[in-house]
Amino acid sequence: MTRYLRLIRIFTGATISAQLEYRANFIGAVLSSLGQVGVALLAIGVLFGQGSDTVGGWTFREALLVTGFFILTEGFIAVFIQPSMSRIADAIRTGSMDFTLLKPVDAQFSVSTRYLNVLRVPDILIGLGLIVYAASALTTTLGGVLIAAVLYASALTIVYCIWLALSTTAFWFVKTQNVAELFNGIFGAGRFPVTAFPLPVRFALTFIVPIALITTVPAQAMTGRLSPALAMASPLVAAGLFAVTRLFWLRAVGSYTSASS
Repeated sequence: MTRYLRLIRIFTGATISAQLEYRANFIGAVLSSLGQVGVALLAIGVLFGQGSDTVGGWTFREALLVTGFFILTEGFIAVFIQPSMSRIADAIRTGSMDFTLLKPVDAQFSVSTRYLNVLRVPDILIGLGLIVYAASALTTTLGGVLIAAVLYASALTIVYCIWLALSTTAFWFVKTQNVAELFNGIFGAGRFPVTAFPLPVRFALTFIVPIALITTVPAQAMTGRLSPALAMASPLVAAGLFAVTRLFWLRAVGSYTSASS
């Protein structure tokens, strides 16, 4: 574990220093984050702009809680997941994956934690702030908040597994950018409560591409409307996906042939 932490400090230290070298980079990233938040808030405002007090059984403040989890998750992806995952295809194409596989560190761990994008940390802070703001006007309990935290940890595991599975296909197809963009497009539905969609879409966002487990379910836990079935489903889905993606990664590595061979 000490070796792993030392490698993380080496990899991320250089990345953070390079990203913060110019002040304009940080200012531009903050403006970009604010722009994305503005789009998300505009979308939820349009949804409630039809004169209705509730949409899919959610009040505006409750739906704002879902949007907060959506922005927080986008920030987590941008800071911790996408920077490393997006480089897997290039590592395979150029042959630098060879060096990763030769290191005395688990290759999946290495490719998952090598890079950070600290310029997108404002997304995480804005998402947390929006969750606190929305929850301040709702009746929440400590138990509900703790359950939401556990379920959100499961949600982040699900997000990581989806990104890893999509990125791992690069061992066979090399170029996987379009697949990642497809997921980003579908994930955009997570800014709204899942019950705001028609029943077929709701089913797809819960059981096919589990977007609802990522943003709606933690918000349901905080508002006290979460069913026991969904509360149990989220950790089970996360554990199952982690096991499957681990096996998928190991199979991909086993089929890998060096770019120089």
